[in-house]
Amino acid sequence: MLRISKLTDYGTVILAALAAPPDRRHTAAEVAETTRLALPTVSKILKSFHRAGLVTSVRGSHGGYRLARPPAQISAAAIIDAIEGPVAITECSGDHNACDLAASCSTGGSWQQINAAIRRSLDGISLAQLSGQEAVALWRLELPAAYRGPSAARTGGRL
Repeated sequence: MLRISKLTDYGTVILAALAAPPDRRHTAAEVAETTRLALPTVSKILKSFHRAGLVTSVRGSHGGYRLARPPAQISAAAIIDAIEGPVAITECSGDHNACDLAASCSTGGSWQQINAAIRRSLDGISLAQLSGQEAVALWRLELPAAYRGPSAARTGGRL
């Protein structure tokens, strides 16, 4: 069975929490409280995301974390890569082929094709989709202007 680790699952939840108001900084403690995850776990994952360039951080009393780019521009593949490393379903399908049987194996090319297809699928799913933001935005656009609230009239229906 192919599975992502709990840390990657938690990481997706953390990024979704940061995406709720994406322009605001959140402390690790706020994220831990919002997500109900342990603060050490949240801190560890946020550091991994910072190293991967998915979040930015500012130190100090007005500091915190926020997404480095819009949720629609952060792929599921980037999230997995930040926590687990590049997706590789077999030893020979990763960037660093360390399989002793590579020279005599007849299935390696097929596994590499399968890995590439999985990678393309993960690249095609955004944090906005994972967190449900894309569905909410589309749903709001479909509402008549009267139901979108007073700001909809000023913005021509855009949210």
